[in-house]
Amino acid sequence: METLKKILYFPIASYFKFFAQIRLRKWNPKIVVVTGSSGKTTLLHLIESQIGERARFSHHANSSYGIPFDILDLHRETLQPSEWLTLFLQAPSAAFRASPKENIYVVEADCDRPGEGKFLSELLRPDIVLWLNVSRTHSMNFDELVSQKRFANVDEAIAYEFGYFVENCSQVAMINGDLQLEINQEKRTKTTIVEVTKEKYLDSYKINERETTFTIQQQRYSFDALLPQDVFYSIAMCKAAIKSLGLEFDPTFKKLVLPPGRSTVFHGIKSTTLIDSSYNANLESIKAMLSMFAEIFEKKKWVVLGDMLELGKEEKDEHEKLAELLAKFSFERIILIGPRMEKYTYPQLDKMTKKTKHINFYPKGQRKIVILDMQRELTGGEVVLFKGSQSLLLEGIIEELLENKKDSNKLPRREQIWKDKRAKLLD
Repeated sequence: METLKKILYFPIASYFKFFAQIRLRKWNPKIVVVTGSSGKTTLLHLIESQIGERARFSHHANSSYGIPFDILDLHRETLQPSEWLTLFLQAPSAAFRASPKENIYVVEADCDRPGEGKFLSELLRPDIVLWLNVSRTHSMNFDELVSQKRFANVDEAIAYEFGYFVENCSQVAMINGDLQLEINQEKRTKTTIVEVTKEKYLDSYKINERETTFTIQQQRYSFDALLPQDVFYSIAMCKAAIKSLGLEFDPTFKKLVLPPGRSTVFHGIKSTTLIDSSYNANLESIKAMLSMFAEIFEKKKWVVLGDMLELGKEEKDEHEKLAELLAKFSFERIILIGPRMEKYTYPQLDKMTKKTKHINFYPKGQRKIVILDMQRELTGGEVVLFKGSQSLLLEGIIEELLENKKDSNKLPRREQIWKDKRAKLLD
């Protein structure tokens, strides 16, 4: 079944792409693509805080299906297979609906598999591209390209796929100039390339329990949120995009509302502080969060980490590198959840720290046991960071540790289908 899905993925997506192209040509907006392995949604929200209703945003749509659906105003309501027939029948008429009133379309675009960057960039033909980073997210899908010796490693394969957005960009592409993987793709385009580098752009970065402050090219930006240092790339790219669109830039970002699961801070039971960064994870995003976490809090620090998923042949290497990373910090307690954490991260971490009494691991997830153990072992005043690809599991744990249960509405994935899946994790 999985092989069949893989074979049919792009042929079926092309059906919706065909009608999406018709509507996109009629509409003809200025298109801004936000892409990269992580941080895309935060950048999308930064841009939205600047231009608001003047643009349309592809919220919750970043794939070869999601983006054509968004262009056509088609929506999956129940996420059930039965919806597909309706979507197929609606697509032709949707192509000829009245065009959206906004003249700017800001799109979050992912590259989860080979071919997706090419597919989406040829659909969108973006005017502006903002490419944040490259890391081993969904790397299992790119292993075959390495086996075929088309690329030396998955990092190059993933970067090449993202590079299609640069190749098909018509006005300006902003890239992470600190990543050689991105710089290598510049030769594929004649468009203007702007390299954002730490040395050239970031003057200072300061963070405490209440706010994060960046100074970027002598401009100060303050946020009432916990943001890792790498967010400066997003701020710089956001400013450049606004300027390229001929709009006024507001350095206060006063209308910014960050999406759930990205460093959201909650009051927990026993006067604890819970930091929800559970939406997703790869090694680079975990590194950024742990560095930030270690710097700002002087209280008793706990970290709860779930498996990093869809890494393929890189799974062992990435989880062992995580152990090396964790060994550099002095956290009071480390809680590891999932079979990969048990198989790769815990043994390496145990060897390096020799402090097994400070490490708990739960190989099968065991949400109910994790919750009971944490409720018992938290003594009061701890600050707990949650990060991992097992988002549903971590969201469910956070939900049970909240002081005010109504705060659960601020967690990711509140739709009924996700509530039902989280409930099953208690079984």
